[in-house]
Amino acid sequence: MDVLENYKKVWGNQPEEVSKFSAIEIYRMAHSKSSSIVKWIFIIGILEFIVLNSLYFLIDMEQANKEYEKLGLENFVFYSQITAYVILFYFLWMFYQNYKRISTVDSTKILMKKILKTRKTVRNYVLFNLSYLALIMLVVTIVTINNDFEDLTGKQIFIIIVSTLIATLLFLGILWLFYQLIYGILLKKLNKNYKELAKLDTSI
Repeated sequence: MDVLENYKKVWGNQPEEVSKFSAIEIYRMAHSKSSSIVKWIFIIGILEFIVLNSLYFLIDMEQANKEYEKLGLENFVFYSQITAYVILFYFLWMFYQNYKRISTVDSTKILMKKILKTRKTVRNYVLFNLSYLALIMLVVTIVTINNDFEDLTGKQIFIIIVSTLIATLLFLGILWLFYQLIYGILLKKLNKNYKELAKLDTSI
């Protein structure tokens, strides 16, 4: 059983002075655990950024750029990637700021607010990544069909749309499961700390 759960159960059955001391101990443990979780969110975000960008070394970027040029998407890809990097760096900065701020708070209510803010930041980060990938795949599909529209039959266009949609959904589904596995576990633990702090706050 979790040590914090043991503290919480024993705390309710103790005299007032001892109860106050136990409440402080519960807060300190919840604070320590929350700080550690947010730190890992920041570390995983950094590792994810490094790993995903390392994949460029495995891709023939010259050939990929030629394909984008054929589709007339070189400017779109270039500027969308710059925008994506700016936003990703913003999220990484927010992860770091959340960790820094949550490590120094000394109030139960403030800590609870920081936990909520961290959860919101992570969810927005995941939503942005999924939306960005969906946008890229959608634009590439539309431009491909538009460029070859005169040479394609209605059946071929339908097949391209359906196959792209299925591939996009599968890819995004796998990515979503990855985020659920990595960030979902951490957010679940963070949410548990939030609930424990909420009970503690109403009991003091």
